Amino acid sequence: MNIGKAAAASGVSAKMIRYYESNELIPSASRTEAGYRNYSENDVKTLCFIRRARDLGFSVTQMRELVALWQDQSRASADVKRLALEHVEALERKAQEIREMSRALRHLAENCQGDARPDCPIINGLERSAEQVQTSKSETECCGADLPPVFNPTAP
Repeated sequence: MNIGKAAAASGVSAKMIRYYESNELIPSASRTEAGYRNYSENDVKTLCFIRRARDLGFSVTQMRELVALWQDQSRASADVKRLALEHVEALERKAQEIREMSRALRHLAENCQGDARPDCPIINGLERSAEQVQTSKSETECCGADLPPVFNPTAP
């Protein structure tokens, strides 16, 4: 089947199919005499597997490992479980970081009058965060003790 039909059957866009092919998550498709990609039913099953893994937030590297484990009939389920639990831990860390960002922003919003005056704790809090980058102060010094720490995506 051509890439459009494979995309429709798998729920993966044609652009993503080409991306997964270029990143070796799926084998290179055979080509018709006219040079069009030709996908098998097995390719579509693999694309469905990849789509589900992507929906669960696995990275391309993790998906590559999952596909290899899925295709290896002698795999140890312990390897699959280890990969899944590592991903769960990463998701939980990210969820905690998002909760911290939400808490910090909620704190700023709760202290904003939301009226016609120009004074705004949200802008002031963001400005203090920007000053922190310039002065390399710690986040709590920058934002004051009353402001919860804000997620820093560049932090280790």
